[in-house]
Amino acid sequence: MNRALNFNAGPAALPAEVLIEAQKHLLNFNGTGMSVMELSHRSKPYEEVHDGAISKLRKLMNIPDDYEVLFLQGGASTQFSMVPMNLLQEGKTASYILSGAWSEKALKEAKKVGQTSILASSKDSNYNSIPEFTLSDLSPETAYLHITSNNTIFGTQWQNFPDSPVPLIADMSSDILSKNLQVEKFDLIYAGAQKNLGPSGVTVVIMKKSLLERSTDALPTMLNYKTYAENNSLYNTPPTIAIYLLKLVLDWVENQGGVTAIEKINDQKAKLLYDAIDESEGFYNGHATPNSRSKMNVTFTLQSEEATKAFLQQAKEEGFVGLNGHRSVGGCRASIYNAIPLEHVEKLAEFMKKFSQK
Repeated sequence: MNRALNFNAGPAALPAEVLIEAQKHLLNFNGTGMSVMELSHRSKPYEEVHDGAISKLRKLMNIPDDYEVLFLQGGASTQFSMVPMNLLQEGKTASYILSGAWSEKALKEAKKVGQTSILASSKDSNYNSIPEFTLSDLSPETAYLHITSNNTIFGTQWQNFPDSPVPLIADMSSDILSKNLQVEKFDLIYAGAQKNLGPSGVTVVIMKKSLLERSTDALPTMLNYKTYAENNSLYNTPPTIAIYLLKLVLDWVENQGGVTAIEKINDQKAKLLYDAIDESEGFYNGHATPNSRSKMNVTFTLQSEEATKAFLQQAKEEGFVGLNGHRSVGGCRASIYNAIPLEHVEKLAEFMKKFSQK
């Protein structure tokens, strides 16, 4: 069968090689006579999958030994609550930089837990850029600084990360593993898997072990990071099939040449689409300012609603899926995560050029 030209924002495309490998072992995983979905999460065959996924992620991201790698459920949205519940001590303030809808939602949940502040925001310009900020404006009582590294709805992305004087927390759901990263800059990174890491159902948390001291026993068991750290994320039944697929995705990244090779391809894909926008003489207009453009979510508008409808209809007829823009921005959005093949992006860029010429 022909694979769809899938540009969905999430759940997003998985590498075809990963799906084929999973299909091979769907009924009989490693001679067990069972699917991974049927294995006990306490069994040795699953243990190898679980520990292998943690080990491979550590290797690919160069995660230091003084960081925990945890697997949780509930998506990034649950982390909006868990981060302040575990890290926002009484008498302290959590500071947020707002660069889109998801950072707004993270702030909303933190307000339910304790004191918060907004260090910077680009809401006034409909989140078309990463806002400017001054770290010296942080209060001495700041518990942590929270950012969202990539904004799927608005198509903006942090190009450089600050050397924060307080613990830096990052929601990296939509660009983790898409480029090289200095993990040491961050005290906690969290990411829903359904963009670059695997299917929906598992959330990865990478955190400094020293931060665990802030998690009190008064917290609900399943909302306490210590529960996961002390039990290798196996306190209860984890999402075993999602972790298995995450492991296969990590193997795929390694086979591509690692994160450095993935980043190079991602740069090529983004350049193709942004060139198509910039060279269209105003037919297409990018939502994000050039210095904040995302290499994961390319957002753009056309000159009229009629032109947008025609573009999306013809794109659908050509086999493209998931190009509708979010209602907050309108227009179109092409999500070009790691698993999107370069040739699919080449086809989209060519379609954009032909459509504008016609």
